[in-house]
Amino acid sequence: MTTTLDYRTAPAGQDLTVVPVRHYGRWVAALAAVLALAGLVGSLATNANLRWDIIGDYLFADLIFDGLATTLWLTVAAMALGLTLGTVIAVMRLSSNPVLYGLSSLFVWAFRGTPLLVQIIFWGYAGALYKNVLIGIPFTDITFFQADTNSLLTPAVAALLALGLNEAAYASEIVRAGIQSVDSGQAEAAHSLGMRPALTMRRIVLPQAMRVIIPPMGNETINMLKMTALVSVIAAHDLMSNIQEVYAQNYQVIPMLVVASLWYLALVSLLSFPQAWLERRYGRGTAHGGHTSPLRRMFTGFTRASAPKTGKEEGR
Repeated sequence: MTTTLDYRTAPAGQDLTVVPVRHYGRWVAALAAVLALAGLVGSLATNANLRWDIIGDYLFADLIFDGLATTLWLTVAAMALGLTLGTVIAVMRLSSNPVLYGLSSLFVWAFRGTPLLVQIIFWGYAGALYKNVLIGIPFTDITFFQADTNSLLTPAVAALLALGLNEAAYASEIVRAGIQSVDSGQAEAAHSLGMRPALTMRRIVLPQAMRVIIPPMGNETINMLKMTALVSVIAAHDLMSNIQEVYAQNYQVIPMLVVASLWYLALVSLLSFPQAWLERRYGRGTAHGGHTSPLRRMFTGFTRASAPKTGKEEGR
């Protein structure tokens, strides 16, 4: 039970010590969660079937690093393609031109409505649909470019097209929502100053829309890193493809999946830092611009809970 002192009966100039309410239920729940986590970690650490020796042998193997390099460049290239094309599609969907709006809506409907795995397999086996890739004037014999489909669409190129085009459909909706979050008076004011629509979009609207675009786009980047594992179905030599090649030979499925999981967790953790920095930078001046990480909030909460406050400090 907490004893409090009435401010009206306290002597003048005396500091009042404010004792925080003890939440014993929270501490019991936290202790139970920590014990459960410790039990899980202990069972995994002592499980002989997990084969930590194999995990240690392959964690820094050359084959793993080759797969990581492919995974990283696929993530970067697919996000660059998706964000660039998605921005164009978002502007088209906001256009008053019915043709541009219809084509962009059809693109989003097609690539967002079909599973990514189906798209990856489609691009990987596109040679079964078209033997050659031809670029020329339709309904004529004039051809500017011709190449064999299988030689042009290698597994890496097919994976990039599938990931990039699929991401463009989702990125366009994120960018469109960000653009619509900016007050229309901003664009009207820019137009009144003589700025062209393209310049207004690049210099006025998009910088303000970044506050809304960055958080979901950061999540899309992290999701893209993990979705590259799907390209293993067309043997694109990414991290998951190389992992599958190894456990197809030594039959150590669980240890090799642990190796892949550790590397994915490490890469996702590294990507979280620039995402948090961008969110803070573009969120300056907003109510949530100075948010802190959950880990920092946890330690800050411990510090505040252990330090008693006086009446004067509480009133500040």
